[in-house]
Amino acid sequence: MVRRGAIFLLGLALAFLPSASSFAEVPDTRPRTAIITAFPPEKTAIMALLADKTAVRINGAEILTGTLEGHAVLLAESGISMVNAAMTAQMLLDRFNVERIVFSGIAGGVDPALHVGDVVVPEEWAEPMESVLMRETPAGPKAPDWLADEMMPVRPFGVFAPKKIDVENHFHPGFKADPGLLEIARRVGDHLSLKSCSSNGQCLGHVPRVLVGGLGVSTMSFADNAKFREWLYDAWKARATDMESAAVAQVAYVNSVPFIAFRCLSDLAGGEADSNRMDLFMTMASENAGVVVKAFVRELPKR
Repeated sequence: MVRRGAIFLLGLALAFLPSASSFAEVPDTRPRTAIITAFPPEKTAIMALLADKTAVRINGAEILTGTLEGHAVLLAESGISMVNAAMTAQMLLDRFNVERIVFSGIAGGVDPALHVGDVVVPEEWAEPMESVLMRETPAGPKAPDWLADEMMPVRPFGVFAPKKIDVENHFHPGFKADPGLLEIARRVGDHLSLKSCSSNGQCLGHVPRVLVGGLGVSTMSFADNAKFREWLYDAWKARATDMESAAVAQVAYVNSVPFIAFRCLSDLAGGEADSNRMDLFMTMASENAGVVVKAFVRELPKR
């Protein structure tokens, strides 16, 4: 637990180190695909794939511009958590000419049919902890009167999007990945071979897969609890859980920018028989996510 906590803090710290070279405006107007990662192993896996890299700093965060498979991209490490991810996504949209946002990283597996090493590409992302913790009464749990018609202690969450709000439906149970980007991911995933061993020598006993579709969920907590994992699957039918993707999907929705996330399972979010395996397989998961992102970017429309 201490080691994992240290990794989390390192990811947060590295993303927002102060820098004398920070500046408000970036002289770069080229249309780019923004690739966001949360912490160092994820960033390292993508950075190894980039060519023509140039680094700038904005509010202390290092942003890399470059090319990937002939396409103009930028790479940013947000730091772990929903807030950091949302801030980074909006900052990139404000400072660069972002055509689409791609998140690349690791996740905990929720669907019992999935295995460590599998890359999931959900068609929708939700925030299950934006919910109602109901009052205990002699008759059992009770929601507030204004939620009296709710059957489940799960409440869709609201998004502040003035130009998009529908008066009849301003609560959103989730945010969808871009259909066109999902179709590209499906074509790529059907023919892509993933690695069973990582660059640091950790190997799986099976061949990982790419699975496009279904629901991903993001929370503010690192999930390593079997009962919580079961609830995420039973109540939400979630495939995987992380701490950033839904926040970035929401920012992309508000800004009308296409979004997609590639998440490779580094662990089973509490479903392992003995202990969490994130420390063991996070390098492999980061690299497998990068393999899929590279193949995906290759198939994007050429300018």
